[in-house]
Amino acid sequence: MSKGYRIQASTGIHRGDRDYQQDQVCLLHHPRHGSCMLAVLADGMGGRSGGRKASDQVMLTARQLFDRYDPDTDDAGSLLRQIVEESHLVIKLTAVSAEQEPHSTIAAFLINPGGDSHWVHAGDSRIYHFRNGKMVFRTMDHSYVQTLVNQGEISEEEALDHPHANILMGCLGTENDPPVDIHVVPQLHPGDALMACSDGVWHYFTPEELSSTIAMLSPREACEFLIQKARTRAKGMGDNLSLTIVKLEPLG
Repeated sequence: MSKGYRIQASTGIHRGDRDYQQDQVCLLHHPRHGSCMLAVLADGMGGRSGGRKASDQVMLTARQLFDRYDPDTDDAGSLLRQIVEESHLVIKLTAVSAEQEPHSTIAAFLINPGGDSHWVHAGDSRIYHFRNGKMVFRTMDHSYVQTLVNQGEISEEEALDHPHANILMGCLGTENDPPVDIHVVPQLHPGDALMACSDGVWHYFTPEELSSTIAMLSPREACEFLIQKARTRAKGMGDNLSLTIVKLEPLG
């Protein structure tokens, strides 16, 4: 990894106003390469047992595959694609014993020792890249309303309150194969930050609010603040919330 920064990271999770927690999030440090890490977030759907089983399977699959990953010889994109495909298959197999049909989103990003970052997502959980307090890039949701936005039929603001905002066009555990959207950041720099979050978080913030919060606060403080603010803005109607934030702090 290039010199000149240190990594700070945190995760946050809250049940919100739901009866049970179906989101899962983890931040994994590689067992043999100290400067290699994998962040994984999954928003499960499908009843008390179905959604939680689905998101649990994403976490378990990611841990197992990342443990075998060698950043010196293995391809990061192939690892992320394998996490999506194997999680999808296992979730489909658990559907037999679940209360409802289990599905899950995924948003995962890997940071290699060389400073390159690789992302994958399926569904409406997002990954954001911020640089010096401004959003550089974010993933595009696999959702019905995102399709309408892309076609110019509605605005981003109108999408938030659209009656079909919860309809996904792709996720894990469905009959169809999930989308596997890979994004690569060739080199992270001091002042960069990455965030993965479920729709229970991003729904309540503009990109400018997210970028300024993450720029001003430590990852732990930012996670706590964003969860608290989203809970307030949800006014008792909030979804499960989960997020992870990784910041590259300049040395000195």
